[in-house]
Amino acid sequence: MKLHILGIAGTFMGGVAALARELGHAVEGSDQAVYPPMSTQLEQLGIALRQGYDPAHIDADVDQVVIGNALSRGNPAVEAVLDAGRAYTSGAQWLSEQVLPGREVLAVAGTHGKTTTTTILAFLLEAAGRAPGFLIGGVAEDFGVSARLGGRADPASPQAGTGTQAPARPLFVVEADEYDTAFFDKRSKFVHYRPTVAILNNLEFDHADIFPDVAAIQRQFHHLVRTVPGRGRLIVNGHDARLGEVLAMGCWTPVERFGFDPAFDWSAERIAADGSAFRVRHRGVDVGTVEWPLLGDHNVLNALAALAACAAVGVDPADVLPALARFRSVKRRLELLGRARGVTVYDDFAHHPTAISTTLAGLRAKVGDARIVVAMEPRSNSMRLGAHAQALAPSLDAADAVVFLHRPELAWDARRVVEAVRGQARTVPDADALLDALAELARDGDHVVFMSNGGFDGAPRRFLAGLQDGQAPA
Repeated sequence: MKLHILGIAGTFMGGVAALARELGHAVEGSDQAVYPPMSTQLEQLGIALRQGYDPAHIDADVDQVVIGNALSRGNPAVEAVLDAGRAYTSGAQWLSEQVLPGREVLAVAGTHGKTTTTTILAFLLEAAGRAPGFLIGGVAEDFGVSARLGGRADPASPQAGTGTQAPARPLFVVEADEYDTAFFDKRSKFVHYRPTVAILNNLEFDHADIFPDVAAIQRQFHHLVRTVPGRGRLIVNGHDARLGEVLAMGCWTPVERFGFDPAFDWSAERIAADGSAFRVRHRGVDVGTVEWPLLGDHNVLNALAALAACAAVGVDPADVLPALARFRSVKRRLELLGRARGVTVYDDFAHHPTAISTTLAGLRAKVGDARIVVAMEPRSNSMRLGAHAQALAPSLDAADAVVFLHRPELAWDARRVVEAVRGQARTVPDADALLDALAELARDGDHVVFMSNGGFDGAPRRFLAGLQDGQAPA
């Protein structure tokens, strides 16, 4: 079969493309913006990428068009598909029909931490020899790809939730997004996945372009809860009151809670303040100690959730816990790009004030009194609509200086945010001006963090290259 994927450079759709290629399909695709790391992965797979949504980009011999949720009615490619009566589907529906049947699905949901937790879980299952398939919303450093079909598990492994020996189905770990599926299917993507094990990491208001309030998001999470079988497992952040409200709507699956409270089923005790070392307990019994390269309490919770999910499919957490010492995470999750002229440069996929705050808090705990300089692009739909404007300045409290990329399409006045930032702050109109501002600001010993969920016009690597070429910090 030949597929054309509209929106192929998105992290989810790029993963769908990789899986389709592994299944033996011919794959091509188009997107409005094509940038690393997904563009690099697709090119390495030999998938033809076309810039823009020109209907002529869809070859005549394409059997099915897979349409990403970034496209809507009025898009020229979408209109051409509908007018021609071509076969089309969504990425989530394609995954549910072509990949997930016959597999034991582990889904990772939450406002924050989905990508990192999905990656940790796949990594731990790989360390256990379970050869999981996965679809991650980013490129996992330890796998080098965002998606793969995986292999078959140990034929005598326990089935999820049963505790009994039985021929095990292959495992598939999927990042379970609450964003809508497509212009023709407004349900959350995750309702398509029918997981046996579901991690519910956290729940906050986000995606202001499609959800009117947090209650609407809770309803979608409850739709997910409804699909998890009684033999399965729900792994739930015990600190999150909104998730508690979701479960109160009705729950038919055993629940295990995780967090820092020793009363939870899975708990962590901090050893290092920056989150780089912690002790794991299961129902009060020590499992082991983790020492790893990730930072922050949020990542401690991500690891706890992943360990609990491993246990749910018969993997002894004590056996795989030491592997976390070599875990390398995901590209663009406080990714260390390099050091030059005494300046350390990071690239971080930032989309929500809570994620920004926890990421910077972890870095602050590690670097102590060293200066943290943030280059911020408010790019997500919720950011652009101003839904997080009030919370944005407090989320940057750990930074000493902030430069906002204030593009013309930003719908709200950034001056109030700039005035409310605790440290030094300013706005710039484009990426070139941002790089100039950072060149003036950066000093020997600084940690410069680029925060955006988009391509940022290549600014992080351009800044590092400038330092390497001899542009000394101030």
